[in-house]
Amino acid sequence: MEGCDGRAGWLKSIGVVGTLQPPGACELVLSDGADASVMAEFAVHPLRPTGVGSGPRLNYARECTRCATLTRVKRVSRHSCVTLLEFEEFASMVSGMLPDRRHQLILRALRADGPISVVALAEKVGASQATIRRDLVQLEDEGLLKRVYGGAAPMVGEDDPFADVAGVRVEAKDALAVWCADLVRDGETVLLDIGTTAHRVARHLHGRSLTVITSNLAVYEELQDDKDIQLILLGGVVRRDYRSLVGFLTEDNLRQVHADRLLLGTSGVRPDGQVLDTTAVEVPVKRAMIAASAQVVLLADAGKFPGTGMARVCGPEELDVVVTNAPVDEKTGSRLREAGVEVVEV
Repeated sequence: MEGCDGRAGWLKSIGVVGTLQPPGACELVLSDGADASVMAEFAVHPLRPTGVGSGPRLNYARECTRCATLTRVKRVSRHSCVTLLEFEEFASMVSGMLPDRRHQLILRALRADGPISVVALAEKVGASQATIRRDLVQLEDEGLLKRVYGGAAPMVGEDDPFADVAGVRVEAKDALAVWCADLVRDGETVLLDIGTTAHRVARHLHGRSLTVITSNLAVYEELQDDKDIQLILLGGVVRRDYRSLVGFLTEDNLRQVHADRLLLGTSGVRPDGQVLDTTAVEVPVKRAMIAASAQVVLLADAGKFPGTGMARVCGPEELDVVVTNAPVDEKTGSRLREAGVEVVEV
């Protein structure tokens, strides 16, 4: 089966340049050379049209020469410019958007707009209301949102501000930080997660020949004057009390980088090995960090077993090493080792 790039190329070849935003059912944007009278008769198949006259008529738009954006020219009489959706995203949409992508868009809409209806989500994502309802059930089960009548609402975070956590279990965090700093090799690229333990790791990295990527403002402030370290601060929305950067900009930045190791923090590790966080807004960033890293090292002091948290970050199969300062309970340790995770007690 052709991939998204192949579909995008084929659609371009027949004169489609994109789709209207927010996406509607089969609403196409045509180049000047495309024959709208023919294109409007095509039924969109996951790979290509099945033929003229074989499906529903399509709404379409022309590239707007007056304002260099787009304007609807069918079923709307007045000039009304709209935004062009990225072509690969449209190719993905006509073949059925992947669940993970829908989930990202749903969570992004909740972060931006707050509580939102199923109808509005269906329009934003370009999926049926039945599909959105199934997605909401799954995302609620993962602790990433709360379903309400007719739609969904973002979860309210229960985490404590950075300053309140910094003085808790200091000795244990330092022990983990020293071990993780020794794990890092000169020349590596290291991702440091948010949180006070990652900040303590940064204190032990001074003078090392490293690249450090982080969304942790405390880590940035710790290392900003160290000329031996190439320091990359991810973009995003500032959470001042939590000394972190979050949001779609942070996630997009992480898709552009690759790290040798991620030093990941957590609020809790369940007996089944599931890694949790106390606030949903940090979870997409943590997941993007995992995806950007060759090795994932979880820093979890004794207070994190089982700890707290209602939002699932990842399962044990996505971890490589768990570093803790106390013996892990038998059930949790067994589940981690079954998943191939190295458990280190320092």
